[in-house]
Formats: sequence, C-alpha cells, structure tokens
Amino acid sequence: MASRSTPEAKTERLLNLVIALLYTRRALTKSAIRQAVRQYADAPNDEAFDRMFERDKDELRDLGIPLRTEHIDTFFEDETGYRIDRREYELPDLHFDADELAVLGLASRAWQQASLAGPAAAALRKLEALDIEHDAASVVGLEPRIRTAEPAFEAVKDAVMERCAITFDYRKGGGESTRRSLQPWTVTNRKGHWYVTGFDTDRDAPRVFRLSRIDGAVRKVGKPGSYEVPADHDAHSMIAGTERVADWAPAVLRVRIERGHSLVRRARTVGVVDDEWQLVDIEYADLGVLADEVASFGADVLVEQPLELRDAVISRLTGALQAMTSDAASSGATFAAADHQEERV
Repeated sequence: MASRSTPEAKTERLLNLVIALLYTRRALTKSAIRQAVRQYADAPNDEAFDRMFERDKDELRDLGIPLRTEHIDTFFEDETGYRIDRREYELPDLHFDADELAVLGLASRAWQQASLAGPAAAALRKLEALDIEHDAASVVGLEPRIRTAEPAFEAVKDAVMERCAITFDYRKGGGESTRRSLQPWTVTNRKGHWYVTGFDTDRDAPRVFRLSRIDGAVRKVGKPGSYEVPADHDAHSMIAGTERVADWAPAVLRVRIERGHSLVRRARTVGVVDDEWQLVDIEYADLGVLADEVASFGADVLVEQPLELRDAVISRLTGALQAMTSDAASSGATFAAADHQEERV
C-alpha cells in the first residue's frame, strides 16, 4: 500500500526515522532503515523510497538534527550508514531566570502568526513548564523585531501576518524585473536566505520568491484577511523544490571540537582529525552566505576547500579587522582568525 502524503503522515514518518537513527549503537544502512520505518516499507519501489529518504534527510538537517553519514566497513568504505549523534541531539538541563524567560517570550511574539508561530509557541510552553513565571509587565512597551539585511523583510512579514495581498518588482536570475502580485503565506529562512511563499494571482499558482531579489517598495493591495493560507502548506518543502542542485563539490572545513555546531549539524560527513579538530564537508548553494557563516566563527573554523571560499572568508575577516582598528583587543582576535585561514594556503 502506498504511503499517505498528508502533513500528519510526513511528521509521523520523520519522527519514526529520528527514533530509528537515535536509538541505534551503530550506523544503519538504507535497507535497514527501510525495514525499521514502516512508511518506507510501504514505498511502491526502490526509486520512490530513495526519493522519500533523500528528502527526509534534508528535512532533518534543516531542522538542526545532527544526522551523521558513516562508512559501515572501515576497510573498504563501500557501504554508507546513517545515525543521529545523541550527544549533540540531546540538550543539557535548561535553567532560565525571569528576565531570560521574558526575552524568550519576546522572541516568540516576534514570530506570532508568521512561519515560526507554531514552533515558537510550543518552545515557550516547554520553557514555562520549568516553573519560572515570566514577568510580562517587565517588557511592556517593547516590540520585538527580527533584524535582517533584506529591505523588503518588514513589509512582507507584516503582509503575511495581516493576510494582505502585495505587489512588488521582482528580479529574476538574468537581471530583468517584472511586477508580481502575491497573496503571501509565510516568510521563511532557508540556508541563509529569506523567502516568501504564497499564491501568485497573475500566474494562478503557488510561487516562491527570494527577498533579496525584490526591487523597491512592497505595496499592500486589498483588505487584510482577504485570503486563507492552506492548512497543509509546507514552506520548507516548497522552497526546497525550487532550489537548483549544486554542480560543484561540497566545502571541506576544519572545525574545532565543541565549536561551529551549526556547521557540524548539517555536515554530510564528520571525521575526527585529532583531539582538537574535526573535518566536515557541507553542501552549499551560495558561497557568499557560507563565507559569512564561516567567518563568524573566527579561528574556530578553517577552510580546506574550495580556495574561493577561503579567499571570501579571509576578505570578510580582513574587512572586520579594518572596521575595528579602534578596538585593539577585538582587532587582535580578528587578525588572528584571518591569519589562521591564510595558513591553510
């Protein structure tokens, strides 16, 4: 029998996959995973299973789940296995004081009615279960905001929250701008880029738009609450379906142990170099976005390959050094990070 394709069925399948990969002492092969997860066993053929499994792997990594790819046979490396690293998956005991919980409440409010509304509310409920009552009065008058470099972000986010249609000029890959009309559903961040999903009323079909390609002002049209967002809308899957497959090799990074967690979590493979360093490889769609992330870790992440990424990281660290020359301590740390990157050449 074919697997159901409802959002509930997908959530159940992902949960079963996490359980199977989390509670195993050794990496599982694809065939073992197919037997362990009932929904995979229902796949009509091998090709359907492979497609489903590849999508689910990407979904787990996007969620920050540390899915590891390992060779089953250390001598021949001819079969790949998968598991979830429990040490990185499990959170330590969390303790927040009243002020910290109030800030988390503000963060939850910032995403109210937007794409992260459900997860944000659920996370806050779990934190409140710690028996810490946050003082709502202490944050009266504060309006939480998400800081991004995208000029269109605020206008699009407001339209999503109000369920109000918008028009804007959109620049395609070739550089041409055209006027688009959209009923926006969600604003979502994926792999360092902000996207708006929605219903394109001109094309009469769902569409995805990258905020960085919106030119000029975003204008609201019509009345708020003039449409409904589909109950089964999955923004991440919709965006993933528009991404091009990278035709270049993944980036190879040397990451200091217990550092660079966001990079390690989504790495395809992780290998231990010595007591201080581990080696990871990461697929990426935008070199500039990855360079920004790597540079943010300073000397804790070094680029092995490609050289273009290393040069981009060095350029960012050097620019930060020049911008902070008035702060000797900060400049010294930034210079050391850039110097470490150059030592890899």
